[in-house]
Amino acid sequence: APPRASNGSREGAAGTWLRTQLAPGEVITAQSGAFERDPQESSTTDEELSRAGSPGNRGGSGSTTPDYGEKRLPQALIIGVKKGGTRALLEAIRAHPDVRAVGTEPHFFDRNYEKGLEWYRNVMPKTLDGQITMEKTPSYFVTNEAPRRIHSMAKDTKLIVVVRNPVTRAISDYTQTLSKKPEIPTFEVLAFKNRTLGLIDASWSAIRIGIYALHLENWLQYFPLSQILFVSGERLITDPAGEMAKVQDFLGLKRIVTEKHFYFNKTKGFPCLKKPEDSSAPRCLGKSKGRTHPKIDPDVIHRLRKFYKPFNVMFYQMTGQDFQWEQEESDK
Repeated sequence: APPRASNGSREGAAGTWLRTQLAPGEVITAQSGAFERDPQESSTTDEELSRAGSPGNRGGSGSTTPDYGEKRLPQALIIGVKKGGTRALLEAIRAHPDVRAVGTEPHFFDRNYEKGLEWYRNVMPKTLDGQITMEKTPSYFVTNEAPRRIHSMAKDTKLIVVVRNPVTRAISDYTQTLSKKPEIPTFEVLAFKNRTLGLIDASWSAIRIGIYALHLENWLQYFPLSQILFVSGERLITDPAGEMAKVQDFLGLKRIVTEKHFYFNKTKGFPCLKKPEDSSAPRCLGKSKGRTHPKIDPDVIHRLRKFYKPFNVMFYQMTGQDFQWEQEESDK
């Protein structure tokens, strides 16, 4: 069993605070059963995973790798968050010659755990000695069982979390769902349990994922803060090379992915990746990235900012990092 929170209970400060934010009977804590799975979350099929792990596959890495080496369980994981910038981070780190990462999301620690570690290992690309094996599945961060399961695989696993202003993240999450299901209710309708009273619906996954302090408490019961790197989704856009320097340092890698690997695409509004020695066009993320967000009622955004603010402050205190989301908003 994991160590208890400092107050002696399984529920930490974020869980207690969230309980006070909700109507009676709506208690949600990091430990209260399985986290609601968002059916709209990008999913990886067994067929894709078996292709990634098949003998003829080059290991699912961005660079061409001869078919030798061996398949290893990952030493580092990008565990979250959805719509935070995890795909951009994965593509950038795969440009490093000492990293091999599977391109599809294995969803091992949340959906496929019963298939066993050998199945998981087989999905991984082949690596040589000195290379790091990685994967990314953003839903791990909000999955209650994931910290314990990852810890039981290897307690020294390095974890990377890409976080983004939770209000923007929630709207981006909704935008993705809307593109697949145009008939869903408006963001304003889904965000509230009671609009008149201003009761935010914290059980809606688009809102809940952004309560980072709540989810982090779960991870800190199994992993020290020194094993978790928090990457700013905003800075990944404005200063990708700076954020990638931190990622490479954290993974113990030489800083090879630098500013010369990035080209800012003004149309999409975020950087694209290029190989410095390659004269071909930079590789940008697909059309599912950089979608235009629907216009949201300013009052709803204001209420969401108020809802998230105490959790953001708690998250800054827990991580020792100020992501300046409130400052960002006051500048608008």
